[in-house]
Amino acid sequence: MNIALFSDSYLPTKSGVVTVVMQLKRALEYAGHHVVLVTVQTDSENTDREENILRIPAFLSPVGDNQYVGNPFEKSAIDFCRQHNIQIIHAHTEFSLGHIARVVGRKLNIPVIATTHTMWEDYYRYYLKIGMIIPKAVVRRLVHVAYKHFYALINVSQKAHDYFKEPYILPSTPSAVIPNAIDTERFKERQVTQNDIQNLRSKFGLSESDRIILYVGRVVEEKRVEELLTVLCRVVRNTEHAKVLFVGDGAALQILKDRVVEEKLTQKILFAGFVDWACLAPYYEISSVFVTASLSEMHSMTVLEAMCMSLPIVCRRDTSFTDTVFNDENGYLCDTDEEMDEKLSLLLGDDEKCLAMGKRSLELSKNFTLEVHTARTLAFYNAVLNSFPKPVSDDVLKEAVASAIVNKSEITGGGTNL
Repeated sequence: MNIALFSDSYLPTKSGVVTVVMQLKRALEYAGHHVVLVTVQTDSENTDREENILRIPAFLSPVGDNQYVGNPFEKSAIDFCRQHNIQIIHAHTEFSLGHIARVVGRKLNIPVIATTHTMWEDYYRYYLKIGMIIPKAVVRRLVHVAYKHFYALINVSQKAHDYFKEPYILPSTPSAVIPNAIDTERFKERQVTQNDIQNLRSKFGLSESDRIILYVGRVVEEKRVEELLTVLCRVVRNTEHAKVLFVGDGAALQILKDRVVEEKLTQKILFAGFVDWACLAPYYEISSVFVTASLSEMHSMTVLEAMCMSLPIVCRRDTSFTDTVFNDENGYLCDTDEEMDEKLSLLLGDDEKCLAMGKRSLELSKNFTLEVHTARTLAFYNAVLNSFPKPVSDDVLKEAVASAIVNKSEITGGGTNL
């Protein structure tokens, strides 16, 4: 199969969407498919040397964090996809590259599908200066317009599925749920040694008796990092040996650092800044529990990473977590920020419970392997191609995705790790 992925985000930008696109491209190629990528041109000097990747001229977006907007009138994508005899386009954006994907699809008469990565009703007020006064109805209309011309949608969670099936969004657009995945073997390919652990502890002044609460992700307002910091300040003050490690960068990082100084907690709440994905495993390894207070996720990649590293999860209750975090099994879904205090303190004071929940996290993470994700995605593609240009139904897509789990060994070469 000849497949084109379209994305407004790709290397050297770091984000959950970039990770998803990278993993999917590599997995599809491993399965024997020809995959090309159409994305944006960034300021990096090395982005023009990549094979089977077309970089569209772009400018830095005035909103978002290190995001780019591609030229929506760029015609080179049509020739690029025609040269590669593309059969299906899979967009990972609803914006400029999503528009180009739909144009290419119309010109070449091939189906264009999209994955819904972002809940814009949760994001817009953080990125637009006038966001607080824009009615949600306007945002919903814009989402409707942005997605309405896609042939079918992949939803990364039940939360995304339910939202896009609302009467005011796209209830008639066929879709199925395919959760995000974690490339476990690649994430763990560099074995964490005792020397790695000691070096990390030494770098941040951590002792073996310290119990680390870990946050990994963009340090930005829509992730509710300021609210999370309020919780963590209370926890480290009231829980012996509790310390916090924030791993990530973003517009709110300096705000958090300044507040930690004001709270006189610089020895207990620590900041690692940006850490390359390939080097993250040791940070999970030294930690006792993973935490997030975000309510704007679709399907968190960092939660999947924490699970495959055997960590219990404490988060706010949200439907984006209902297939990954289970109360009293591998963590806690908290109804309030104050409840997070209680659950974090409980876990940090009970090593046996922490270990048991971490073990359960590892077991549950096997539901989100890259092998299963790739099998489901290919089954979705085949169902689309078998129906196009006639409409496809929800039932056909859901049945294809469900049956793919049984046949996944055929996709991954008998279960060989990707």
